[in-house]
Amino acid sequence: QVQFVESGGGLVHPGGSLRLSCTASGFNLDDGIGWFRQAPGKEREGVSCISINDGIIYYPDFMKGRATISRDNAKNTVNLEMNNLKPEDTAVYYCGKVQLGSYCRKYDAWGQGTQVTVSS
Repeated sequence: QVQFVESGGGLVHPGGSLRLSCTASGFNLDDGIGWFRQAPGKEREGVSCISINDGIIYYPDFMKGRATISRDNAKNTVNLEMNNLKPEDTAVYYCGKVQLGSYCRKYDAWGQGTQVTVSS
């Protein structure tokens, strides 16, 4: 019932920017929607989360100052804009229903992901 569709990934040069989009359906207004990333050989990392009803936002330290998450409730869309991208940001980025209080690290459901590659 809960579905997430990510888009906007691609190849970007170091220092560049990218805007990811997540279209969600089947969630509740008191849910949190977040982004996490997974790179080969690395642990899952929470990227950013936002609560649907009140817009409370969380960023981990490695994303503070480089990311902006926003929501468009009318479109059921959550966007993630990332700036000053680094090669270590290369990963598959997933959007999903985040467990509140998990610092964007635990999810109940997510989409297929979108690949972000940061390379010269």
